[in-house]
Amino acid sequence: MSGKFLVSITNASNDGDKATVGFVVANAAVASGQETVVFLNVEGAYLAAKGYAEDINEEGFAPLKELMNQFVEAGGTLWVCSPCYKKRGLEEEDLIEGATIVGGAKLVEFLSQGAASITY
Repeated sequence: MSGKFLVSITNASNDGDKATVGFVVANAAVASGQETVVFLNVEGAYLAAKGYAEDINEEGFAPLKELMNQFVEAGGTLWVCSPCYKKRGLEEEDLIEGATIVGGAKLVEFLSQGAASITY
């Protein structure tokens, strides 16, 4: 086993439950010592914009913004799909702290190193 884990999050406010659970799983992975990457893509790319996640709070869970901050503070890596971010009219200066815009090659490289993956 590689000790690498990828959580692909394709949802944002369109399905706050999936976006939230994705970060719950990512936090569990990073807390268990896995090298963990969250890849924000499709609608999930919106989560990388400053202020966007502030109002997403699913019943029974910590607020999404809190889960995202915990993930980064715990050493998790937050990647954002470059074309997905641009397609949604988002600008690089709007990017939240701790997030990095990447292309598909970076994701393929990580997965080719044996990372397990799950999509929300």
